Amino acid sequence: MIIPIRCFTCGKPVSHLWKEYTERTGKGENKGKVMDDLGLNRYCCRALFVGHVDLIDVVSRFKKG
Repeated sequence: MIIPIRCFTCGKPVSHLWKEYTERTGKGENKGKVMDDLGLNRYCCRALFVGHVDLIDVVSRFKKG
């Protein structure tokens, strides 16, 4: 749905980095380099970003009426 506030494994705050990550990777930058620049060094935090699928727009279409 939306990016979690903290990493599930280590507890590092990560949600404030999501916008910059998507903007920079959208422009064609290397995902690994962007994560390095943002300070995402642990594999758990990196996996959270790489594996995240933003479904909020899809789910919002099915809101209870």
